[in-house]
Amino acid sequence: MFFIHEICTPTRVDENKNLKLFSAFQMINDCCDMWFDSEPVLKNYFLEKNKTQMATFRQVDVIRVPKMGEKLTISTSLYRCEKYFGFRNDIIRDEQGNPCYLSNSMGVGIDLNTNKLDTLPPEILQTLTFDKMYDMEYKNRKIRLPKIEPTEMPTVKVKRNDIDYNHHMNNCQYIRIALEIIPKDFSPKSVRVEYKTPVKLDDVLTPLLYSIDGVCYVVLKCGETTAAIMEFV
Repeated sequence: MFFIHEICTPTRVDENKNLKLFSAFQMINDCCDMWFDSEPVLKNYFLEKNKTQMATFRQVDVIRVPKMGEKLTISTSLYRCEKYFGFRNDIIRDEQGNPCYLSNSMGVGIDLNTNKLDTLPPEILQTLTFDKMYDMEYKNRKIRLPKIEPTEMPTVKVKRNDIDYNHHMNNCQYIRIALEIIPKDFSPKSVRVEYKTPVKLDDVLTPLLYSIDGVCYVVLKCGETTAAIMEFV
């Protein structure tokens, strides 16, 4: 299990001094990426073989929204690893150790030389540390869109500050875009994201908004390709 200690700083909160959902996703994403520091054999293997891991799904449940100034601890733990996929829990806790956000994520190994799915050899798998699967609601990793006509929103161009070290738009930026589209007074208690196809600098995204029965769905299209599907409940 890997930990990061954070403070709910002024740049991370909204006008009411509550931690932004976008900021919570950033904290979770940072800890999930830096988890590799706790697995040096895996990290070195990826570096030597020019491989990486990409997120394909994330679920985040909001238990309590922290306020500005609160001290937070973010943890990432691996609970299962299959042929291509790794499954992790990411949790943001307050100073008393109580969970504020619970997350379940799935990532896939990618060979950067071929841009194809890649498996971990047994000798690497056996070096990994596994923790107990956290007791939370595990929702379906496939998001079913409602059978209604979406509202097409203004396009969004991928900018330099959206790009991360994998030369793609960072996963958190999908959430940032979606949160500008769903109603301002809507406070999601659970979010699911399917990451479909990475997008790059200067790509133009077309957001599609579906809203039904108190649930908002945002689909980001890049031309004819789906970049991400998000559900906000």
